Amino acid sequence: MSDLNETPPAYPADWLEVHSMDLDAQGVARKPDGKVVFIDGALPFEWVTANTHRKKNNWEQASLTAIHKESAQRVRPGCPHFGLHSGACGGCKMQHLHAGAQVAVKQRVLEDNLWHLGKVKPETLLRPIEGPAWGYRYRARLSVRNVIKKGTVLVGFHERKSRYVADMEVCPILPPHVSAMLMPLRALIASLEARDTCPQIELACGDEVTALVLRHLEPLSAGDIDKLRAFATEHQVQWWLQSKGPDTVRLLDADSPQLSYALPEFGITMPFKPTDFTQVNPHINRVLVSRALRLLDVQKHERVIDWFCGLGNFTLPLATQGREVLGIEGSEALVARSRDNYALNQAQAGQPLAPTQFVARNLFEMTPEMLVADGVAEKWLIDPPREGAFALATALANIEQARLGAEDAPELPPQATGWTPPQRIVYVSCNPATLARDAGLLVHRAGYRCVAAGMVNMFPHTAHVESMAVFERI
Repeated sequence: MSDLNETPPAYPADWLEVHSMDLDAQGVARKPDGKVVFIDGALPFEWVTANTHRKKNNWEQASLTAIHKESAQRVRPGCPHFGLHSGACGGCKMQHLHAGAQVAVKQRVLEDNLWHLGKVKPETLLRPIEGPAWGYRYRARLSVRNVIKKGTVLVGFHERKSRYVADMEVCPILPPHVSAMLMPLRALIASLEARDTCPQIELACGDEVTALVLRHLEPLSAGDIDKLRAFATEHQVQWWLQSKGPDTVRLLDADSPQLSYALPEFGITMPFKPTDFTQVNPHINRVLVSRALRLLDVQKHERVIDWFCGLGNFTLPLATQGREVLGIEGSEALVARSRDNYALNQAQAGQPLAPTQFVARNLFEMTPEMLVADGVAEKWLIDPPREGAFALATALANIEQARLGAEDAPELPPQATGWTPPQRIVYVSCNPATLARDAGLLVHRAGYRCVAAGMVNMFPHTAHVESMAVFERI
């Protein structure tokens, strides 16, 4: 039996012990003088040597040169294009780390952000939402480049820390039928007259339809259109063409089937256009919607507001549960699509959906007056972009502080008499830093407690952290 007081073995002075991993999937170590070193490719609990290529007063950035003591969580990457080598694909950052350990790292990032940025500690940690680690990415933006020097066309993600397109033959995080299409797509583009003026292909997969949006800087010839149609028939895809901005996107052949995804637990079908915002990972999205609504626990007599409602991904399922729903979104186009989706599902649903209104508004300019004007709702769902919901949380906090008579609070809006804040809020986030900032406002100034939080592994093998937090009125 070993002595518990036994001193750890002495390692050479240039070896670094990796203690943790940061949000960019870099190993974090400290030099003997306490200086932090961020090391590409290193994992927690490894002893490594690294080559420093950037120095600042308090930290250094380095590249891994050797692993002397390997982590038990290090695994063989599942993609031949992943790595630290020149030309490696930059689409993933964590394939060398076991999928379960990736989830643990992201959960820790969420907890650290909530505490260090918002001084918030959830009363309960939710079990992480996980799904397939491969073949999950139903949305992607693939760069296209005709590389004359190499005599080939490249289609894929950018190289690691580079503006060049990676030379990808497969991509295991894309659905298998799309991964198998990468080389045929390269051959197709190479055969087009417009090979030099097609910089991008956007992928959007529905439950039954795979759509490809070809960005073209010049009009396509009749011959090129024929080749696109032949490719669509052979590979069972539909082409959309984009000549300029997003408003120019059009379906090549109008009789093509509709792009959509289903939320079967709620009997909802969501048609969408390939450039609309939808979740990248449909497997996780179904679980995400289900858990969010379960945590919100909307009753038949309750009114709900869905902030940043998008296409209605949460709004329409909420309409199967509550008395009345209000969906608010910044984009007029998405609001129009939400209304269409509501009408479609109202006609198809086995049970009538609750009365639901959709409104377009800039939610980054929210004020207490606007908030009160939207009326009382017992429950809120918030699902903002990466910028978070700072203006919304601030407006709610200002109303609470005004009611408490705080010196620094603005005046209470006259119409606030009788207005009450929501009893429960479920906040779905794609940025733990802005979630932590907004959580700090809700907990320390708006009168809420954070009863639960947990991470959502929407993007396996990347450093992207999605999460969910639940707030209850004190």
